Amino acid sequence: MSVVVVGAGIAGVACALELRAAGVAVRVLDRAPVVGGRMASRELHGRVVDYGAAYFTVRDREFADVVAHWQARGLARPWTAELAVLDAGGRGHSPGPMRWAAPGGLRSLVADLAAGLDLQLGHEVRRVGPGPVVDGEPADAVVLAMPDPQAVRLLDPASPAAACVTGRAWHPVLAVAAGFPEREWADLPAAFVNDHPVLSLVADDGDRRGDGAPVLVAHSTAALARRYDSDPDAAVAAVVGAVRDLLGLASYTVWTDIHWWPCAAPEIGRDEPFLFGDDGIGLAGDGWGSPRIETAWRSGTLLGRELARRRRSD
Repeated sequence: MSVVVVGAGIAGVACALELRAAGVAVRVLDRAPVVGGRMASRELHGRVVDYGAAYFTVRDREFADVVAHWQARGLARPWTAELAVLDAGGRGHSPGPMRWAAPGGLRSLVADLAAGLDLQLGHEVRRVGPGPVVDGEPADAVVLAMPDPQAVRLLDPASPAAACVTGRAWHPVLAVAAGFPEREWADLPAAFVNDHPVLSLVADDGDRRGDGAPVLVAHSTAALARRYDSDPDAAVAAVVGAVRDLLGLASYTVWTDIHWWPCAAPEIGRDEPFLFGDDGIGLAGDGWGSPRIETAWRSGTLLGRELARRRRSD
C-alpha cells in the first residue's frame, strides 16, 4: 500500500506518522517551503513570531503524551490558564484549560514530528482524481489534510469527497505582528476581544515565547479580513491603530508584518473526526471536529490508523 498525504500541517504529518509506524509507504507533499500549515511561525527582526494559531490546548490523552515529550525537550511549555476579555465594558477574564506555547514557534513542533518523513516541500499539487491519482500518478490512497476550500480546488468535482467539502463556509483572518520600542503593557498574555469592528484577539508574543520581546500579534475579525482580501497590507494601519487604542499604548510600532489567512476556521464544526471514502480519498484536519491544534492532530492520527487497519485487513 502506498499513500500520498497532501498538506504538511500537523494533521497531515500525524497521519503520515501513523502510516509509517504501520509499515505503509507514505509521501507528504506541500506547496509551502516549510512544514507547519496554520501553525505558522516566521522569523522577523531576529526572532521567531507565531502568526498562525495563537496557542494550543491539551485535552486528548494521547496528544498529552506527545506534548509531554515536547515539554521534556524544551520544545513546548505551559503558557497561561487565563486569558483577558476586552470589550466596551472594560476588562474581564476567561479562565479555562492551560494554553501552551513553543519557545521556537509552533511550527517547530510540526517540524519535530515530521523528522524522518518522506517530505516533498515546494511541491504544488494541482488535481486529485478518481483512482485515486495525484496529478496523474496513481496511489492506493490519498489524504487531503487542509481546509475545505483548498481541498475543493484540488478534487475532481465527480469525487464523493468533493461533495463533502463543497459550499462549507470558513472565516478569514488577518494576523498582524507589531514590534514596539518597549513593553507598555502588563499582565496580558493574550486577550479575546469581543464586539470589536477590527480585532478578535491580541497576543503578547514576547510572553508566550518567553523572551519578553515587545511584540504583539493581533488577529482581525472575519469582516475586516474580507474587506481587505485583495490588499491585506492596507489593513495594517487599522489593526495597529485599534491595538494601540484598545491597550492605551503611547508608542508607535518599530516594525509590522501581516499575513492573510483565507481559511482560518470553519463557521460550523463537524462531529466526524475524518472522512475516508470508497474512492480512496481521505480528508482530515481541524475542520473535522473543533478548530483546535489537538483536533487536527487527532483527525490525522485517526485517519492514519484507519488506513493502516484497512491495509491489514486486505
